[in-house]
Amino acid sequence: MKNNQGGMTFIEVLIALVIIVTGILGAVAMQATAKKGSFDAMQRSLASSLAQDIIERMRNNDRDNLAAYAANSPYGSGKISSAPTCNKDTSCSAGQMVTNDLYGWEQALMGNNAKFEGAGIGLVNAVGCITHAANAVTVVITWDGRESLVDGSTESCGGTGTKRRQVQIEAFLY
Repeated sequence: MKNNQGGMTFIEVLIALVIIVTGILGAVAMQATAKKGSFDAMQRSLASSLAQDIIERMRNNDRDNLAAYAANSPYGSGKISSAPTCNKDTSCSAGQMVTNDLYGWEQALMGNNAKFEGAGIGLVNAVGCITHAANAVTVVITWDGRESLVDGSTESCGGTGTKRRQVQIEAFLY
């Protein structure tokens, strides 16, 4: 009598297991790569948002004060130590609003407006530079990224290095 067995052999089970494990490892690697890309995109988005923030603050102030925003550039090292004490009851002058705007923006650059376990979170070693000519304003924000790039050096704001990232926004304020 012939013994006809149905089912899989041990070799077939091992081969199927290797294929499944390879697929799972590939999915895990893909997830890690997506998470890194998401973090880089979040940093670039935050830098762009910070640049747009100071441009809107400048737009809301008196156009004659644009030079005052650029006067102490670069920002990000705690150069503006305190904001004027203006509130709903006491209105700020245009010059005080410049100091108030720059203080708030610099605190955001340093991540002091959002903290985790006492440390500011946001962009690492962020530096913001403001330049203007007539009514044209350029805001440049540089920060340290996670990994080195082939050419990560930056121009005119925040030093150089292979980990430096940069966002530059130009606007015309009228």
